[in-house]
Amino acid sequence: MSDKQLRKLAESGQARQARESAEQRLRDVAKEYADRTPLSLGLVVIHDMCGPGSGPRWYFQQDTDDYKVVCSMNLTAYYGADPRHIGDTLDGILTAGDDARSGPARSGSAIPFTHDDYGERLVTYYRGHGPNPQGPQAKEPTQLFASTQILTWDTTRGGAPHRLVEDPYAGFVDDPPVSRLLREPKTATVAAIRKRYGLVFKLELGHSGYYEVLKNGRTRTE
Repeated sequence: MSDKQLRKLAESGQARQARESAEQRLRDVAKEYADRTPLSLGLVVIHDMCGPGSGPRWYFQQDTDDYKVVCSMNLTAYYGADPRHIGDTLDGILTAGDDARSGPARSGSAIPFTHDDYGERLVTYYRGHGPNPQGPQAKEPTQLFASTQILTWDTTRGGAPHRLVEDPYAGFVDDPPVSRLLREPKTATVAAIRKRYGLVFKLELGHSGYYEVLKNGRTRTE
């Protein structure tokens, strides 16, 4: 497929509508963490990519030749938190996930992390009341993950190696509609968030295949 054909399909009205819908869903998740947990949102980075159907996609490789175009989107949100109260911060995140799943109504929260066995032990560990939930010889735990979400945070225990959330990858090209890059605020940095709050959390969200054009001309959206 030529670049001209790819761009034509990627900028169609249906593609734009699917793109806007996918972006809003990801933004809503990032906002929910800011609204319902102790985390303070400091930076949002969105990378949106459309490519030939047999090319690379977020999180997995498309091995078939059934598609003309596949568009995928990734949002990474960076939050600040108080390192002195990381146990309370994690407890607040897990509580937000618990609340969404309690009672007959169930709010359908996008936060998937709860006070399961690992979550309970993680909070206890960070409050200084229990052992490392990954084992006595394990590194400091700094990640929770679910099907489409990865939550990572800076180490706080002072052990080696000291692992910090890094600034977003700078190699992405902003060339819409094939490759679109948004950074809000444009001047924000992870280092500045850490300087203000003391600790950085990173939330990674993926939306793979939000718009697809098959070789037979049919389209799929999510």
